[in-house]
Amino acid sequence: MAEAYAPTPEVDVADIPLEEIDVSRPELFQTDTHWAYFRRLRREDPVHYCENSMFGPYWSITKFRDIMAMESDFQDFSSADGIVLADRPEDFQTVNFISMDPPKHDVQRKTVQGVVAPMNLAKLEGTIRERAARILDGLPVGEEFDWVDNVSIELTTQMLATIFDFPFEERRKLTHWSDMATSGELAGGPTPEPVRRAALMECLEYFTRLRDERIKEEPKPDLLSMLAHGKDTQNMPPMEFLGNLILLIVGGNDTTRNSISGGVLALNQNPGEYDKLRENPGLIPNMVPEIIRWQTPLAYMRRTATRDLEFGGKQIRKGDKLAMWYVSGNRDEEVIEDPDRFWIDRPNARHHLSFGFGVHRCMGNRLAEMQLRVLWEEIMQRFRFIEITGEIERVQSSFVKGYSRMPVRLHAW
Repeated sequence: MAEAYAPTPEVDVADIPLEEIDVSRPELFQTDTHWAYFRRLRREDPVHYCENSMFGPYWSITKFRDIMAMESDFQDFSSADGIVLADRPEDFQTVNFISMDPPKHDVQRKTVQGVVAPMNLAKLEGTIRERAARILDGLPVGEEFDWVDNVSIELTTQMLATIFDFPFEERRKLTHWSDMATSGELAGGPTPEPVRRAALMECLEYFTRLRDERIKEEPKPDLLSMLAHGKDTQNMPPMEFLGNLILLIVGGNDTTRNSISGGVLALNQNPGEYDKLRENPGLIPNMVPEIIRWQTPLAYMRRTATRDLEFGGKQIRKGDKLAMWYVSGNRDEEVIEDPDRFWIDRPNARHHLSFGFGVHRCMGNRLAEMQLRVLWEEIMQRFRFIEITGEIERVQSSFVKGYSRMPVRLHAW
């Protein structure tokens, strides 16, 4: 197996005192060395308290069933204080419907949910296929290039521009704003806070201008028109409008693009599964949810306790921060058979946590799956092998589990 895409060697965490384990450290994800920490927490301390971290004290919820139980109880475990471990700066508060609890969450989500209704998804499939084909046909066969930038980002950004009806020639602004939103230094990323804020204000100004134009037009089936004409969203305060924009941009961009790259890595690390795919491309619809489980593009979601209570045998205090680690729940040996194995014909492959659960389950899950399915159908018609040829670079974040660079070479049939 080539060194470029070999799995990272396991680190030995057996001698680290439990109270010193902090799985929120971004470098664990950037170096792909977080797995052993989560395995130990699942086994020895599945509801784990970390007193000292860059985000302050927090609890880690690491087992599949515990995460589902917490997701199901928005009364005790609220989203209203945010979905990342970093606390919102007092002077820059962006809110959105994923960081709300019912009933306000429900009415705002309902306003935009139509864009991913089955009828609209059916209409989008042809557009996705046409764009995927055009992108793939423009790639250099036999030469090294960056898969992340040329395919993963490009396809998802084109799709995002379509869903927002955003000026197509300026679509990379969406990528930039998404990266700025998730890579701030407050969340463990490399982007200084003033730079992040400036980028998000640019996003707000741009979209406010577009929204003002949509208000004067007849309602259309794009996200921005839905927000502009929806009775529960048309008069949102600016920072709430920005919060919802960022939610929809990140939700439609980071997650799918990192699963597109993650699928290439998984198949390179598991050549037997790649052989299976070549022999039977009909496995693609089942492979897609397995890629999404194996990658887990958002590592966790945060909740905040609304009262003193007991959970998993531990005493949680009102106001405590809790991280539901999807990346750990998706490798829970008690629920998922052979969870570290990438298995493209896995039975019940959709049984994973990557899209969340309960009222906050990702509304774009079917669109994400469709983009991945169509892309892999088009890939398999053209290329026998997407070979990773060098060192891959992962994102510095414990929230977005993704890739910033992946050098590859295409081999035609």
